[in-house]
Amino acid sequence: MAKLDPTQMADWQIAEAAEGHMKTVYELGEELGLEKMELLPYGHYVAKLDYLSILERLKDRPNGKYIEVTAITPTPLGEGKSTTTMGLTQGLGRLGKKVIAAIRQPSSGPTFNIKGSAAGGGLAQCIPLTDFSLGLTGDIDAINNAHNLAMVAATSRMQHEFNYGDDILAKKNLRRLDIDPRNMNVGWTMDFCAQALRDIVIGIGGKMDGFMMKSGFQITVSSEVMAILAVATSIADMRERMNKIVVAWDKRGNEVTTGDLEVGGAMTALMARAINPNLLQTLEGQPTLVHAGPFANIAIGQSSILADKVGLKLADYHVTESGFGADIGFEKFWNLKCRFSGLTPNVSVIVATIRALKMHGGGPAVVPGRPLDPAYTESHPELVEKGIDNLIAHIETVRKSGVNPVVCLNHFYTDSDDEVEVVRKAAEGAGARFAVSKHWELGGEGAEELAQVVIEAAGEKPDFKFLYEDQEPLKAKIEKIATEVYGADGVTYSPVADQKIKRVEADEELKKMGTCMVKTHLSLSHDPTVKGRPVGWTLPVQDVLTFRGAGFVVPVAGDIKLMPGTASDAAYRRIDVNPETGKVVGLF
Repeated sequence: MAKLDPTQMADWQIAEAAEGHMKTVYELGEELGLEKMELLPYGHYVAKLDYLSILERLKDRPNGKYIEVTAITPTPLGEGKSTTTMGLTQGLGRLGKKVIAAIRQPSSGPTFNIKGSAAGGGLAQCIPLTDFSLGLTGDIDAINNAHNLAMVAATSRMQHEFNYGDDILAKKNLRRLDIDPRNMNVGWTMDFCAQALRDIVIGIGGKMDGFMMKSGFQITVSSEVMAILAVATSIADMRERMNKIVVAWDKRGNEVTTGDLEVGGAMTALMARAINPNLLQTLEGQPTLVHAGPFANIAIGQSSILADKVGLKLADYHVTESGFGADIGFEKFWNLKCRFSGLTPNVSVIVATIRALKMHGGGPAVVPGRPLDPAYTESHPELVEKGIDNLIAHIETVRKSGVNPVVCLNHFYTDSDDEVEVVRKAAEGAGARFAVSKHWELGGEGAEELAQVVIEAAGEKPDFKFLYEDQEPLKAKIEKIATEVYGADGVTYSPVADQKIKRVEADEELKKMGTCMVKTHLSLSHDPTVKGRPVGWTLPVQDVLTFRGAGFVVPVAGDIKLMPGTASDAAYRRIDVNPETGKVVGLF
């Protein structure tokens, strides 16, 4: 393959060039030692893996080293966690290590909006890019259909109960659920950023056109069904969880679940294939598992437990990605995902960029779709120094867990040596190892320093511990996350949140569940405009959602939406198909 130059080529052009030299899934399967029936091909270059067979066959094999990738508080452009995950995997591969990555499947929302796909970038990408970015093997479609089937079941039951008496319901073998239309726990899902659908009215028309009520949409990847895919450990576990989803409350305040609606089994049937992790590869041919979804600000935002369990059995090093900064992505990995999986990570890689540190130091606003201010491409070590507190906050969060932190400076070719040394000095002074990685520009070759540092850190045993215990009250869990991870002075609760917390505390099962915070990813605080390491502030919790099936409650902090909006200069304006070859162009 000819030398590829990411400074002269778009990501999709690099991916297209590399795809001509991809390994087939059969070659990847052979390298991984998979048996023939454990590989479930979707064409030549994408497959699903039969997790059940693999985990049973390799149950006595020791796990490999478990490496998590997180970041500092990002700019709106992102700081390259997926790129670093791919680069580190390629770097470990170049050092002769048997390595597998696990990343999350991109949502169509950001793919067609501002941020683009989540395949990485430059010479550190997951391929085939088009398959990865545009639906893959249908997992998100399955989640969308399963979630919406629950709403179909709920709204149709409401219509029938409104139109028919108990005698007719009894003939249909239906009991009256008496759902309160003003007290729904969920709405509908769509995998686009469709702000016009956040709040809607449904059922307009005659009595056969449904029950008239307020409703709304959230983006598919924020659905509890996606959370269940991320944390389920088997199809039996998924089936049990799927039946516990709280759809609404009845007029007496009792939960109405998918089990009450008798729809959990059908939802699981829609998800039966999606539970198997997807197999793709890096630009340099290392196997990459793609499973579960993004958005750690409004969801759990982790690659799946099953992907990690499979990767740890098949490789000596397994690199998994968490969403956004360590305040939300790593915190959920630490206190939710590891609690559910029973797995202990060896290393957490904290991705930082000079660009983001300059922003936290008071640099000009970084706005998607607009050129960067020269402050971000010229050397300003004093601006980096002013923003370094944000990095230190994330190092301290990882160290609280007992996991070994490695700071990876995702190097841009405009970064100066003086700026890099500011970051190195601060990272090492805060108790983290440090590496510069040029994977975007040079691929695995540019990530060898990072790979060596990760290998060294993984050789030390972590002193892993959770931030909170299951039996602690919900407010205590929220306040620990707010004060010890975000740096808040305390927490305030709206009357709605207070009422829902009392309901959680009165439920023996719910009160022992984990806490999955919803908070902006653009600040350590709840306010996306506040950068650096804010002090003297209080976290406002506005609402608390119930994810009984996934196994956690979801406090909502600040003004954040479960359905993002599409910007005026969206990516779909540049995505097209080459009419001569039929290949998709313009993805990034």
